[in-house]
Amino acid sequence: MPDSLFTRPPRLLSVAWPFLLLLGLQPAACGGQEPDSAAKPKPAPVAAPGRPVVPKGYFLFPIKPGQQNFLAGSMGELRPNHFHGGLDIKTDGRVDLPVYASADGYISRMKQSSYGYGNVLYITHPNGLTTVYGHLNRFKGPVAEELRRRQYEKQTYDLELFFKPDQFPVKRGEVVALSGNTGGSAGPHLHWEVRTAQDEQLNPLQWGGFSEIQDHVAPTLLAFGVEALSIDARVQGKFGKSIFLPKAPPLPNGGGYVWADTIAANGTVGLLMQGFDRFDQVWNKNGIQKVEVLVNGQPHYQHVIDDIPFPEGSRQINRHLDYEWRATQGRQLERLFVDDGNDLSMYTTGPGKGRLRVEPGQLYAVEVRLSDSYGNLTPLRFVLRGVADSYHKTRSAAVKTQNLRYDISRNLLVATAQDPDTAAVGGNLTLFKGNRRLTIRPSYTEQSQNVYLYDLRAGRPDSLQFGRITKRFDRQALIPSGREFGFSTANLALGFGPKTLFDTLYVQTSYKQGLWTVHLPRTPLYETLALTLKPETPAADPRRTAIYGVTAKGGRAYVGGKWSPDGRSITAPIKTFGQFRLLTDTIPPSARLISRGPGGVVFKVGDDLSGLASYKLEVNGQFRLLRFEHKNATIYSERDDTLGPPLRGPATLRLTDQAGNEKVINLVL
Repeated sequence: MPDSLFTRPPRLLSVAWPFLLLLGLQPAACGGQEPDSAAKPKPAPVAAPGRPVVPKGYFLFPIKPGQQNFLAGSMGELRPNHFHGGLDIKTDGRVDLPVYASADGYISRMKQSSYGYGNVLYITHPNGLTTVYGHLNRFKGPVAEELRRRQYEKQTYDLELFFKPDQFPVKRGEVVALSGNTGGSAGPHLHWEVRTAQDEQLNPLQWGGFSEIQDHVAPTLLAFGVEALSIDARVQGKFGKSIFLPKAPPLPNGGGYVWADTIAANGTVGLLMQGFDRFDQVWNKNGIQKVEVLVNGQPHYQHVIDDIPFPEGSRQINRHLDYEWRATQGRQLERLFVDDGNDLSMYTTGPGKGRLRVEPGQLYAVEVRLSDSYGNLTPLRFVLRGVADSYHKTRSAAVKTQNLRYDISRNLLVATAQDPDTAAVGGNLTLFKGNRRLTIRPSYTEQSQNVYLYDLRAGRPDSLQFGRITKRFDRQALIPSGREFGFSTANLALGFGPKTLFDTLYVQTSYKQGLWTVHLPRTPLYETLALTLKPETPAADPRRTAIYGVTAKGGRAYVGGKWSPDGRSITAPIKTFGQFRLLTDTIPPSARLISRGPGGVVFKVGDDLSGLASYKLEVNGQFRLLRFEHKNATIYSERDDTLGPPLRGPATLRLTDQAGNEKVINLVL
């Protein structure tokens, strides 16, 4: 959008509302939103279009079927950058429990890796659904032999294979693997999923649950919030979020939580919630499956986490959650409205997508219902009271000097000026764009902090001035979402794809002494962003020089990158905003033999910067398969490997890191 600053005055927060005496208030019908059929949660269909009907008992519980068991994680649980896609089933704190096929079918896919799901098996069933078994220690049966043969053929441990329906059929209850702790697992368990042919992850508990898992525990509410979403909106007299922490335990007999005081609000607001669920006899804090919101008794919003498109839908968690609040405040709040950029299908709302328009002089009785897959319900009840917006001021004797800061909330510039002046109304803020200026009155003053709001869609300013303080507006461009867009400076370039952003971005970058800052880590990316760095001087050794993400505490993470033919720039995809440097890795990996005997060999491996990329062991000139576990930085042989040469005689271990440095270790086994 072209800059149009000051060509027409934007609507400011100082818009005057008539002051109404709060007497004889009557409930409003959802803030002026007419309830319609789309706003009413619909009963669950027998099966979604194109999806098979799954009768109760169709799937066998894959660990200790018929015996009491426990879950460490539920479907849809909120994890960093993804919804949890299945059930985490406990395995008594150990590995090598039998894993049973949940239904008749055939092994359609398998993979071995040190990351992600680790060793994982996929079984496709006659109804078109596929069950997924992750973090396995070992595979069983003929498919295990086929995997080992193909690993030696390709001379690699990390391998993914796909099979035809007639290659490896299995029967319900057949042992197909042993449970483990491989990949990104934080402890022994089985990760178990049900997927459609389109890779949608389905909640296995939605078809009646399992007798092995008992749940009579209702969800627990930790906090709820109300957020101002429009320029004229206020919550408790302020713009932003107000978070409420119920201190009293929930009412007995399923009465839930009640917030006794009314909450003053005005304009368009959104609700937020933080909570967790537990199963019987376990301490793990799991996700809440379903949340409903009723306003004045009418359905207003609902989400049910029973179906997540994989993998693209899983990362939408960063729009379902308040990502910025989690990054800055550490509190994980679920939005109870569908924010811009969120295209998940798990929501049922009216035309406002869960936003609520609060009008002065009206009351809104809100009920939020939290429930799990077993039907246990916890309600929360509170009342929003519509209060007309007007300027107000409170003072703080601690404020002695002027100060100015600003931030951006969606399309709004939110400026805060520390103002020691004792006048009845705080001083004005001036925005500059070239030789044009716009003066803004404060919307309100809290503890001598003047707050100003300005809609950036009217144009980005060059600078802001309050009293003697002038600050440069450092957001360099408006980056639209939903299409390809390029942005560049003398030091970097950014390439945005159609799905890089969830929403409009006001980008901020900087460069100083070899450190590139690319916007703010508190802003999520949906898909990857192409980052190009342009160093002041060409890299002395571009083959071993790459982009690394860095933290204020000295952490470094390899990103990689490809150098341009002239060596003047390097480009790599990044998944998060943050700070980056170019680092050169010239030190090869290391390895130390820590065990050898009848059970095989174990090496401790490491690399000081870029990380291990590949490894290869040859004994008497023949390839011998090794398994890598990044969690404990070891590579080791497997006892049941009968295809490889005996571990006796002269051997050579070759290690290569991601910068291309190679270490060759000769030894005798």
